[in-house]
Amino acid sequence: MFNSLLKSALVLLIICGGAFLNSANAQANVEQPANTYSLEDCIRIALETNPQVKLSELQVQTNENIYAQSKWQRWPSISFSAGQGFSSGRNIDPFTNQFVQQNINSNNYQLGGSITLFNGFQIKNNIKLNDTNLKASSKDLDATRNDIMLNVALSYLQVVTNEELIEVAKRQVEASELQVARTAKLVEAGTLAEANLLDLKAQLANDELTLVNAENNLETAKLGLKQLMNMPGSEQINVVKIPVADPALRAYDASIQEIFDTALGNLPQMKAANLRIDAAKTNIDLARGAGMPSLTLNGGVYTAYSSAAPKERFVSDGTGNKEIEVTSPTDYIVYNNEQLPIVQKVTTPNGSLRYFGYFDQLNFNRNSAINLNLTIPIFTNFRVKYNVANARIQQKNAEYQAQQVQLTIRKNVEQAYIDMNNAAKRYSATANQVQALQETFRVSQVRFDVGAINSVEYNIAKANLDKANGNLVQAKYDYVFRTKILDFYMNRPLSDF
Repeated sequence: MFNSLLKSALVLLIICGGAFLNSANAQANVEQPANTYSLEDCIRIALETNPQVKLSELQVQTNENIYAQSKWQRWPSISFSAGQGFSSGRNIDPFTNQFVQQNINSNNYQLGGSITLFNGFQIKNNIKLNDTNLKASSKDLDATRNDIMLNVALSYLQVVTNEELIEVAKRQVEASELQVARTAKLVEAGTLAEANLLDLKAQLANDELTLVNAENNLETAKLGLKQLMNMPGSEQINVVKIPVADPALRAYDASIQEIFDTALGNLPQMKAANLRIDAAKTNIDLARGAGMPSLTLNGGVYTAYSSAAPKERFVSDGTGNKEIEVTSPTDYIVYNNEQLPIVQKVTTPNGSLRYFGYFDQLNFNRNSAINLNLTIPIFTNFRVKYNVANARIQQKNAEYQAQQVQLTIRKNVEQAYIDMNNAAKRYSATANQVQALQETFRVSQVRFDVGAINSVEYNIAKANLDKANGNLVQAKYDYVFRTKILDFYMNRPLSDF
């Protein structure tokens, strides 16, 4: 029953775009019965609960972080380190760099920074690459959402179509019940044979079976819709019927080439494929940059503490010098048989003895350094050469993938255009068939009422009309939604049914 519907998969986006966007505001103001969902409700719930969409969103967030972090590579990196040491026996005093025979407790601190001044434009190209990957993943997310909307719309369409087929089946049952009741009276009156009544009851049973099958198909379609919405299968739901007018058959106002060109410029999967080509080109420049010289600037501030350092030191105050007389405790001369100590005049800077605590020593031992480092790759085992070659292969791969996406879009557009034309012909022929069968059935009913034909002929005419009415319902939805597929490719509003 749904073969024609299953072929119109992209049909779903009809509603996604049109009903979802343009009729959202209108339906928001209409109070809906409990457990009743419009198409935009179904799509919203499916998008909010689908794991694949969430995975795509996480990938976009990951690429956002990668892109943001790559921009910070332009800035210097700063680090701080601290060390604690204990040593005993014969050691080198970290303060005087001389050998000492004692236990030493030492600390060292370092605050350093480094910035890359040039590295073959790798930072710039890496930022560009990550930006392109972010945009491509965003388009992948859009394509994933479109796929979800596609499936939801198809299931929603099956539900709506089955509901209309149920209405057709109910009318068939009602007509058969009326005919059975009328014929029963004629049989009781002796006007018609009882065989006519039995044939009509058989037809009524067939109509009731058709109704049951339509109801079963509706429940199956609702189950598929609930599964896409990640709802329990036991939950009862109803859908808001989409009012679809009988189509006015006319030629589509755009050629296949025009539809194809518009689709290439709007479909997210095509944009994602083109972005990956740009990323592959950037990756080639990135691989080349690894073979170019790099220039980095490093600097740092250092200090240290040693327990072996003296706690008191003479510290000049910077105000000048003074001369003092210093008497030697060991050197002397003999004058008139008398030992006299030697007194020397020594020039010393003005200052005083100061006590050096922990932080005083750290401040006293402070020093800084700055370095400019140039690295020129001379031979890297052809690593750069083959990385560039592989990057070129990846570019070709991205180009072929984009060609495949383009061919798929062209195939889908051409198929959709042919399907739309075929659906138009099928709807026109089915509508003419229904019109003819209605007249045939009307005549058959008149002739049956007057006994000109038997119940078998009457049932054949009714069955043909009933079947044609069901086919007309499917043909109507098939044509309208196939037309909307082309509207989707043309980036047109899809809300006008």
